[in-house]
Amino acid sequence: MRDKIQDYAAVEAAAMKFVNSVAEGNSTYAKELFTEDAVLFGILDGVMERGSIERFYNNVDTVGAGDNFKARIDVLAVEETVAVVRVLEEGWGGRIDFTDFLLLKLDGEWRCVAKAYNQNSNTIKHM
Repeated sequence: MRDKIQDYAAVEAAAMKFVNSVAEGNSTYAKELFTEDAVLFGILDGVMERGSIERFYNNVDTVGAGDNFKARIDVLAVEETVAVVRVLEEGWGGRIDFTDFLLLKLDGEWRCVAKAYNQNSNTIKHM
């Protein structure tokens, strides 16, 4: 059953913690969003990243977003106890565009359990 519009707004507000962390280069907000056992999956500059969300925190804390960084949040689905969010990022670290998919679940508040991403192929730096 589709949830009410106010539930979509709550999911979007939770996802803003992700965007704020990336934009400010500070994982503090994201640590409020992600569960301790959250996982990460994606390929960054041709290198597979998977495992603990700690990898994401490290990337956020060590690479500044850059002056031209932009992001957009799309709440794709909210179904009672689960939500899917797409975050479009442009210009992270001054050069990388990402599409992130966040899977959230409700446990009294919306928390993120997984982050999967795609790096746009025209922004891959070959090592």
